[in-house]
Amino acid sequence: MSVQSVDRALDVLEALAAHGGEAGLSEIAARTGLPYGTIHRLLQTLLSRGYVRQESDRRYALGGALVRLGGVAERMVGVWARPYLTRMVELSGETANLAVLEGDFIVYVAQVPSPRRLRMFAEVGRRVLPHSTAVGKVLLADRADGESMALFERTGMPRRTANTITSHEAMRQELATVRSRGYAMDLGEEELGVHCLAVPVRDGARVVAAMSVSGPAERIDALDRDELAEGMRKIALDFGRELGSDEAL
Repeated sequence: MSVQSVDRALDVLEALAAHGGEAGLSEIAARTGLPYGTIHRLLQTLLSRGYVRQESDRRYALGGALVRLGGVAERMVGVWARPYLTRMVELSGETANLAVLEGDFIVYVAQVPSPRRLRMFAEVGRRVLPHSTAVGKVLLADRADGESMALFERTGMPRRTANTITSHEAMRQELATVRSRGYAMDLGEEELGVHCLAVPVRDGARVVAAMSVSGPAERIDALDRDELAEGMRKIALDFGRELGSDEAL
């Protein structure tokens, strides 16, 4: 049984996160559907606890108190993810990663390396822009096009390699493809010679993280993508169920 005030406070925090960590009252209202008076009261409580701060232009931003909680939560999620990432390594033979969207950046929060001598590494804690990664595409494909394009306006879409998608329209089409087939690919878009396949992790209806396998392009290309993605989706589904279960709380 949910507590309405807690639900609404979390809606406000999620609305701020969806707008890149900062939003005005009208944007929060449009995102949550809550009355202005209710949002104002919730914000005053969140302000007093440090979970929200007010900027000089009267906009609201996520506060520093969330950093402490976020760091602990990321470490715990990384611990929970390891058995599932290990299954992905066994499935693919390649390095498996878990990543989340923090503000406008992708952050890698867990990894299990491939047993092969030549293998890929994405350092845990590394922050990258989402447009050039498979995990980023998976996470943004769950958002409305307007939200995703607004993020790209804020960050730009710098060219990492000759394969990087740098146009908004091309990325809009790419995200539509990700939604329809249920997985994303990075074909040397972040680093030449490295290919990656990613699938979403859902906590109920929401995509809360992405799991991927990455390796040398020739090895990833030799795999059956649809078969690999199907196996990875099953593992990600199991992980999502654990995240949403009482045992993970």
